[in-house]
Amino acid sequence: MRLFDGGRAPNPRRVRVFLAEKGIEVPMTPVDMGALGHRSQEVTERNPLQRLPVLELDDGTVLTESIAICRYFEELHPAPPLFGTGALEKARVEMWQRRMELNLLMQVAHAFRHIHPAMKEWEIPQVPEWGEANKPKVVDFLAFLDRELAEREFVAGDSYSVADITGLIGIDFMKPARIALPDAFANVRRWHETVSARPSARA
Repeated sequence: MRLFDGGRAPNPRRVRVFLAEKGIEVPMTPVDMGALGHRSQEVTERNPLQRLPVLELDDGTVLTESIAICRYFEELHPAPPLFGTGALEKARVEMWQRRMELNLLMQVAHAFRHIHPAMKEWEIPQVPEWGEANKPKVVDFLAFLDRELAEREFVAGDSYSVADITGLIGIDFMKPARIALPDAFANVRRWHETVSARPSARA
């Protein structure tokens, strides 16, 4: 088994944080995405979409998409549970994971990919207006999240979950996307400080 890892990119980092929370060590094959290494033949043969991370199992089976990879390891190593336990908690974690992915991480990614000069060779065509249009969407969602976090410690409830991992990655990605976290969102800031202090956040 080996994991083709993309360094600082958000989705590879999601998997690394997840694995760190689980205490799982997987052999890594670093890929320099800045040098467009994700478009290499080695990666393309395993994922024609040319995206990372890519998990290759010992029998040659390939898994892509960060959350799919995380779910695979959740099944193999159910403790600590990061996708919830029981029907209701699992559904709640799934609900918040989707919310954090679609309304935070993806919106930040749109802003970054369509505005940052380094992404001109990646996002063809770049549409700066679309990038700018996503910035207020991020802030609007964070206002909603701030109200929700007034009532609990973590995104999906009382326990740390994959939804917190996606949220952490999304908030951290705001800096290169040039989106400021408003000072008024005290609950989001408290939560972000909490999850950032976990050792896994450095993965």
